[in-house]
Amino acid sequence: MQEFSIIDTFFKQQSHQRKDVLLGIGDDAALTLVPAGQALVTTTDTLLAGVHFLASADPCIIARKAVAVNLSDLAAMGAEPAWISLSISMPVADDTWLTAFASGIAEMTQFYSIQLIGGDTVQGPLAVTITAQGFVPPEQALLRSKAKPGDLVYVTGTLGDAGLGLDILLAKTTVKDEDNTQYLLSRLHNPTPRLFVGTSLRRIANACIDLSDGLSSDIRHILKASSCGAIIHVDKLPLSKAMRESIDPQKAVDYALSAGDDYELLFTVSEEQKGKLEIAMANTNVPITCIGQLNGMSNKLELRLNNNVIDYQTTGYQHF
Repeated sequence: MQEFSIIDTFFKQQSHQRKDVLLGIGDDAALTLVPAGQALVTTTDTLLAGVHFLASADPCIIARKAVAVNLSDLAAMGAEPAWISLSISMPVADDTWLTAFASGIAEMTQFYSIQLIGGDTVQGPLAVTITAQGFVPPEQALLRSKAKPGDLVYVTGTLGDAGLGLDILLAKTTVKDEDNTQYLLSRLHNPTPRLFVGTSLRRIANACIDLSDGLSSDIRHILKASSCGAIIHVDKLPLSKAMRESIDPQKAVDYALSAGDDYELLFTVSEEQKGKLEIAMANTNVPITCIGQLNGMSNKLELRLNNNVIDYQTTGYQHF
């Protein structure tokens, strides 16, 4: 199939349709409306075969994850998602593969009420690039640079599951319980962007970031941007039942600190806002855990176990 046939057949009409899209797929560019009083938030992520997913992976899973990781970035900014663009490179235009991939894109656009408004298709190594856009009131955007000494450090959900799931997928480890195995693989393949949490944190959190490369790596972006330090209590890191039952506690902490692909949110909140946070999070149905506190030691991350400082050198995933 040729490029425009692929676009017309698999992507043009399958997406959720939004009223703020004046012109979507089919022209040189899309035309969209940004609501009054809102800032436009834009993010882009690329997923490569052999780096972010196996070349043999289910194309529906690839599509869902490609969208989810971008929506997670919007969540970390406190933004409400609106539109996505798709650029896909593939060795051949295989109808079966494209049908499954397109179904994953359509599923995500329907579930999150977002519209696919354009993109590009080329022949080449398998790679998927998504650009996601959304809205946030300018004064309520969650930034990495607004954290303050004394802020409490929170994370959503549980940590390390996707990393353990990846090692199971790559046969680097085995988990005896099949239910635990499937849970951990699901956490790898189907990350949940914490969009409702992100919008609920407006006016409450001082800083926020999503955990894509591992907590020990990602928190340093906040520390650097805000000129703060942090003490993190590793014995307070939230671990899933599947994680706790599958590996020894020290290894579980390693996954929670350094494994990527969790796409949970890490955010900081002043002690004065703690009550508002608890009320807001009760409405999200997403568990949060306080794992530490910021201080004035610029860009210094200190890890403690039972209040004793521990030496931990491993960092999260880095491409270069």
